[in-house]
Amino acid sequence: MRALEKILVEKGYVETAALDRIIESYETKVGPHIGARVIAKAWSDPSFRRSLLEDATKAVSTLAEVGRVGEHLVAVENTPQLHNMVVCTLCSCYPWDVLGLPPVWYKSFAYRSRVVKEPRAVLADFGVVLPASTEIRVWDSTAETRFLVVPMRPAGTDGWNETKLASLVTRDCMIGTGLPKNPGEVA
Repeated sequence: MRALEKILVEKGYVETAALDRIIESYETKVGPHIGARVIAKAWSDPSFRRSLLEDATKAVSTLAEVGRVGEHLVAVENTPQLHNMVVCTLCSCYPWDVLGLPPVWYKSFAYRSRVVKEPRAVLADFGVVLPASTEIRVWDSTAETRFLVVPMRPAGTDGWNETKLASLVTRDCMIGTGLPKNPGEVA
């Protein structure tokens, strides 16, 4: 990456300052830390949770600046009876401003094709084994609509503040291919 950056700068195709601004934006203004804050607030504030499930774009915009990618954001909630997963079967539509850069596997043909046919097997590949009684619903993102999974709040987190709760939230659990961290994993 550094070699490519050096060549592009030397040839005058990009400016170092512009690259720095882009990197700074992904480190501070967009990314999975935004989604983690949203989920933590939904776990700790029932009113915000309701707002998030009713109009995710509007609710998220109260916590962070949401660009075009999140203009049609829909939050779907996991329960003991229902587990949600997100895919974009056509390409890689993904809420970058809330989850950061999409993982490589999200854009892969294998994930995009398998998750709609055998979601339980895909979850197992990610180390997530759910009871047979849990329904799995797969949501297909589009250029117009992106999805955010609201995972179940881990047990043993009563009394935790939003910052500590956010430390349990992973990008994968907001896609539905993972679960939040166990409370014992966070100091």
